[in-house]
Amino acid sequence: MSKRSIRNLNAPYRKEFSDAFFSLVERHGREEVWRDFITMSACAISNSVDKRFYDEREKLYMDAVKRYTKEEAEKMAEMFALVVMSLTEKPNQDFLGEAFSALGLHNEWKGQFFTPYHVGSFMAAVNIEPAKDQLKDKQLITVSDCCCGAGCLLIAFANEAMKAHINFQSRVLFVAQDIDYVAGLMCYIQLSLLGCKAIVKIGNSLTDPFVGSDMETDSVWLSPMYTQEETFRTVRFLESMMSLSKTEGEKKQNEDADLPTTKVSA
Repeated sequence: MSKRSIRNLNAPYRKEFSDAFFSLVERHGREEVWRDFITMSACAISNSVDKRFYDEREKLYMDAVKRYTKEEAEKMAEMFALVVMSLTEKPNQDFLGEAFSALGLHNEWKGQFFTPYHVGSFMAAVNIEPAKDQLKDKQLITVSDCCCGAGCLLIAFANEAMKAHINFQSRVLFVAQDIDYVAGLMCYIQLSLLGCKAIVKIGNSLTDPFVGSDMETDSVWLSPMYTQEETFRTVRFLESMMSLSKTEGEKKQNEDADLPTTKVSA
């Protein structure tokens, strides 16, 4: 697999991500690097906000990182930062899913092929009107994908919701499941970074579909927006108040500047 194939994809920071990845596969296999990168990234996100399975996920992280030198571990951190920046700059994309395919990992990894983002976007657009109708009577709706892959369909729905002026962070619950551990965590990482209130379960959706009691098992990964919604709501409120205060201050300043002045002589 040449480096060119991933560099040419239309996404911010793709070349930098590709360079960091290929610098690691010189000493490790591509599949191993990808699995460890996804594991470490997901555990880092989860353990920053969800303490239910902190020890188990910390062990997953340490088991992965110990296979790499300090410099290689720093490359992993760089790759994660590039995913964050790319999704921040261009949220309407499936960064990890497209990178997975471009790197040829779908050939090595059980023949997996993920839904192209443009297809996911079309499917989300078809479903956005019914969602808007449901939100007339409900405060919260659930969008589910029982074979989520890297999360393309759910990411696309979040972006279509924004276009429709729906606050998906507070009014949409994203429920995802995939039988494959790495694919499920790819979805978890991206939904977390996009600020989705998400529940991601690793497991067979046919024989072991998600149910409420699964919330107490380590097969379920909860996004930061799900676990810390009250904190995010408080932060947004404070930011809006600060913005309002700044606007009022500027308005008062302009009004003062427009007041007529009177020259007073002794």
